Amino acid sequence: MGIFSRMTDIINSNLNAMLDKAEDPEKMVRLIIQEMEETLVEVRSTSARAIADRKDLERRRESLANEAREWERKAEVAIAKGRDDLAKGALAERNRSDESSAAVENELALLANTLVKLNDDIGLLQDKIKDAKVRQNAIVLRGKAAQSRLGVRRQLSDHSINDAMNRFELYERKMDDLEGQIESYDMGKRTLSDEIAELETNEVLDQQLAALKARVQSNPNAAQE
Repeated sequence: MGIFSRMTDIINSNLNAMLDKAEDPEKMVRLIIQEMEETLVEVRSTSARAIADRKDLERRRESLANEAREWERKAEVAIAKGRDDLAKGALAERNRSDESSAAVENELALLANTLVKLNDDIGLLQDKIKDAKVRQNAIVLRGKAAQSRLGVRRQLSDHSINDAMNRFELYERKMDDLEGQIESYDMGKRTLSDEIAELETNEVLDQQLAALKARVQSNPNAAQE
């Protein structure tokens, strides 16, 4: 499994746990970042081991090159002494050193490719961690807001809230009844304001009656018509 596949699994697992178990969002986000940082430490440790292996292979390559040069020198000495049989043996050893050196070169090439990928992974993971830390506060705030809304929704769906509202409406109805009883006692009773208003109405009617009489008396024929 790749480094980032593992990290993605960790993040998804923790997010699912946060949603399923209603965990503290701040705690869960901090845990996710911690897992990412631990993964970064692992990647760096792997890179450090690869670098150490590269140095070891480079030393072995140098050693094999020295061996090959030494066997070739010995082959030259054998030829100079007229010992072609020994020269052939020295050349065979040189060839084995060259073959081992070629194998080491292949390992170094593979290791170099691995180090390039690890370096890319480290850079990408560092960017991810930096981005996660920047977004951490926003995620925490959103998580807390969601928890609060969830709590309110649960309370609103709770039967005790409905019962409380029913009792509230019952008390309102009782107050309506009480106020109705108070108002019923005042029905039929004339207040001082009522009597004064009646006097004002009678005064207006008296004035209208006097005006009508005056008009009729000034024009008797109009009344007969």
